[in-house]
Amino acid sequence: MSRVIPKLRDFAERLIAYETKGNKSSKTKTPAACLASEKLRPHLATLMGNIGFRALVSRVLVLGAADVPWLRAVHVKADGSFEGFEELVAQVDPNEFLEGCVVLLSHLLGLLVAFIGEELMLRLVREAWPELSPDNVDFS
Repeated sequence: MSRVIPKLRDFAERLIAYETKGNKSSKTKTPAACLASEKLRPHLATLMGNIGFRALVSRVLVLGAADVPWLRAVHVKADGSFEGFEELVAQVDPNEFLEGCVVLLSHLLGLLVAFIGEELMLRLVREAWPELSPDNVDFS
């Protein structure tokens, strides 16, 4: 049973859809869908430091793995980035892979709302995606 708040899930799906639409390059083997949370990293690291960010994404991964079992094969590196997605791309069905990315971003957004509030979370999202229109950011 998923513990993701439906409106945060919808918001995460919209962010990932926006990110995947704009990121067709293959500079990395990790699909753009899972790189969406990476866009928040510099903003969150500034707010909470690298160790705080790593702790946050470690918790996000634990929560996500409870909803999507294949996420147990992913790990958080010292810099707070995820490790293991590249290997899983070939092993996991594309729809299941996308689901895992949505769940991770949903949990990240949910923890941010819990820790810093909805308004500041939205401000961080707007900083990470300044080209998004306000209609795409408001999820209330």
